[in-house]
Order: sequence, then structure tokens, then C-alpha cells
Amino acid sequence: MARRGLLVGTAATALTLGTVSFADAATGDDAPDRTRTVRGTLPMGSPDYVYLPVEVPRGVREIAVSYTYEKPPVPAGTQGNALDIGIFDERGTELGGRGFRGWSGGARSSFFIRADEATPGYIAGPVRAGTWNIALGPYTVAPEGLPYEVTITLRFGPTGSTPKPVYPPERAKGRGRSWYRGDCHLHSVHSDGKRTPAEIAAAARAAGLDFINSSEHNTYSAHSAWGGLWGDDLLVLTGEEVTTRNGHVIALATDPGTFVDWRYRARDNRFGHYAKAVRRAGGLVVPAHPHATCIGCHWKFGFGEADAVEVWNGAYTPEDEIALAEWDNSLVAAVRTSKPWVPAMGNSDAHREPDKVGLPQTVVLAGELSREAITAGIRAGHSYIAESSAVTLSFGASGGRGLHAGIGERLRVDGDDTPVTVRLEVTGAPGCTAHFVTDQGTLFTATLPESGTGVVEWRTTPVYAAYVRAEVRHPATVPGLPGALAALTNPVFLEG
Repeated sequence: MARRGLLVGTAATALTLGTVSFADAATGDDAPDRTRTVRGTLPMGSPDYVYLPVEVPRGVREIAVSYTYEKPPVPAGTQGNALDIGIFDERGTELGGRGFRGWSGGARSSFFIRADEATPGYIAGPVRAGTWNIALGPYTVAPEGLPYEVTITLRFGPTGSTPKPVYPPERAKGRGRSWYRGDCHLHSVHSDGKRTPAEIAAAARAAGLDFINSSEHNTYSAHSAWGGLWGDDLLVLTGEEVTTRNGHVIALATDPGTFVDWRYRARDNRFGHYAKAVRRAGGLVVPAHPHATCIGCHWKFGFGEADAVEVWNGAYTPEDEIALAEWDNSLVAAVRTSKPWVPAMGNSDAHREPDKVGLPQTVVLAGELSREAITAGIRAGHSYIAESSAVTLSFGASGGRGLHAGIGERLRVDGDDTPVTVRLEVTGAPGCTAHFVTDQGTLFTATLPESGTGVVEWRTTPVYAAYVRAEVRHPATVPGLPGALAALTNPVFLEG
């Protein structure tokens, strides 16, 4: 049976279609499957989210949904059709509510949910009676509109039991106080990635990583998918890439099973609420690829709620160069206003081959390999970013009466004119140059030995450089543009 999707209510950012009813469906263990199909067209200017209510009767063991939509050719420079999908159960679609049961964006054309299992991206559990809502997200709409078709199938019978989720432990054996390497922006088959969690764990170990963070788009379904994949050598953190229409943010190392809503824009003034929710769940708020050019990817919420910011995302590009410059400007502003500064981090955002897990990676000084210690190190800026595990850095400043400060720390000496020595030790960066960057810009550059291993020192004073950070760069390939990064440190602040 097919029916048309009718508009019955609108709001600034949401729209509700006519309800799909299965009231006439026979119930019971032997009841046949029942299917309904809804067709409609979403016009240009549709709200960000369109809800299709489905009345689910008692006795349903599985709900299955599939959808298609037309993708007509459009003129160059014009957006075509792209339609995302997810679902909320009978507990409702309220922002931040308990009704979320899964999201696959545009990565899948079908999904199912039942008590014992669900499609990756979706949350297994009983299919209880009540009004469920299929969530459609018209990401882009062509000028002639977006014709769609949604098919819902209910399967009846015993509901079965839902296994208790098994989540990764919060601590691994590690090496005590040490520098630990991690990649906190990764995607598997639980969102739009192609790798399984097992393949990601294997790639992480091959890349020399000590920790990773599960960060699927708008779902926490992967949190319980890492059984048997962690170990003494690999800490698995759980989080989400909160993918809004005004930018993406990594909810890093939240409590397992935490859902962070994404259905708002900067103009809705809701981001601060959800940033606080991430921190209440023990996580960090990290704006991702803030200058990415994909639709909805550019960060528009500001950095007032950020615990760190991703300035390097995957293979180094001009987008990263812009993000790096913006972050450096924020350091200058923090010095000028005496306000807290936001540390930088880098992640691969790897989805599939040939994306490299661990390109780049954030190297964190932590007292142990644990969720608490790693997040504390990132929040404090006791970290640097490297393109691979082959690159290692040691960076700090000393001056006055034997005083020393490392990455992310403050060196306080007895006067603005007190000499300070900045020292960088590098390994694994052949053909690269070292740059010392301050609030005035790059004030010192040195070519590393051919081997890529060397020590660089520079003398300055707090009045000349309010902070110093190090960049290690490859040779430039485009005249007039800087070479790609091989490594980058958070700053050392100098105070007289």
C-alpha cells in the first residue's frame, strides 16, 4: 500500500508529515509482515529535519525501513538532491531526549531495528508500541524539489532479549607517565566509513597509536562494537562527531552510550547547552575541520565552548593552513586579554582506504594510558601533532634560575628582558625545516640535518615573544606557499 506524504505541521527547523498507521494490522506471533510506502516531494527551502510518524502496534519484533529519492541532473554550480535518514522511537523527537534510535545520514538506503540486533548506526532494543518517527534530513535540495519514497515494514513475533552492551575499559596498561599517540576522529561502518572496528583497531596498532576515539556521525552505536579489540597496548575511547548544519564537533571520550544531539544551527543558540552536556559526560568539545568547504562543515559556533580545536585534519591541505592561522590568532587574543587559550590537536578523519589512520596523530603527555589522563593532557595542551609515529619532538624553554617549561606550560622569569632559550629536538623529519612561531609571527627558521634528526635552539625574551611554538615543515611544493606540516606543537608561554 502506498500513500502520499502530507504536511500537517511546520516549525522553523522541522516539519511533520502525515502519520503512517498500521492500526488494521493483525498482531500475534503468526501475523504476516505488513508494509506501507510513503511518497512525496520536499521543496527547496525545506526545514533541516522532516519527521514521518509511524504508529507501531503491539507485538512487533522488528521495524525495517528503506528509502530512495530522485537525483536529477542540475546545472553546474547548483546543488542536487541529498537526503539523510534516521529514526526516533515512541519516546519522541524532543531535542536531547531519550527517543534516539539511530542515524545513518546518507550512507545507507535501508536499516532495521529489533531487540537483539540492529543495522550499524542504529541502536538495538525492543520495538515498543507507540508513535515512532522516521527522521529525514534534506541535506541539499535541487531547484525542482526532492521526490522521495519511504517503505516501512513491520515484522511480528516474540521480541527476544537485548544483550547488555560491553564497553571498552577506561584504562590500558600503558607505560606510566609518557607521551601517548592517538587519533580521535575516525569513522567505521557505523556511520559513513567503510572499515569495521576490527580493521580500525588493526590500522591503529600498525600506525603506532596508543589510543583512538570512536567518533561516528550523530550516533553512539559503535560504542559497544569494540569487544576484544582493545588491549594493554590500545585504549579505545568513545564519542561522537556531532554533525550539525553549521559545522562538526568531536565529542571526545564521553561516557559510553552518550547521545549528543545535533539538530540545531548556530542561530538557535543551543550549542552551549550541548557542549556542557559533553563535559558532564566526561568528554571534551573539539570543533573539527573548522574551515572545511563541504556544505555544513564550516564551523560557525565560535570557540568559546571549545576544549581544543582540530587544526589538522587528514592529509595537510590549505584548509588546515587556514585553521592553523586562525588558531594562532586565538593565541594572540588569549595573551592580550589574559583569557584561557584553546589547545590544538590533529586527527585523521579516516573513513576508508586510502585514508591513513594516524595521519596525523596527537601525541599527549599523560601520567598513564587512561581516559582521564589523556583528556587532561589534551585539555591542558600538553601535546603536539605529528604526521606519523616516525616523527618525535621534544620542545621547551628555559631561563632565569634554572627554570624550564614544556609544551603547554608557562615559563615565568624575573623580567621581560630575561634571556630565554627555546630548544627543539626532532627525529624522523628528513628534508624538513624547523620554524619558531611567536605572537609576532615566525621569527626563527632552521634547516634540519638530512637525516631529519637534529636539535634547534633560539634565544629570545618575554618582551619579544609572548609565546613560542614549533612547526616542522616539508619543502614547499607551490611557490609562495608554505610547505605541508610534518609536526606542530602547542605553545610555551613566556612571562617576565
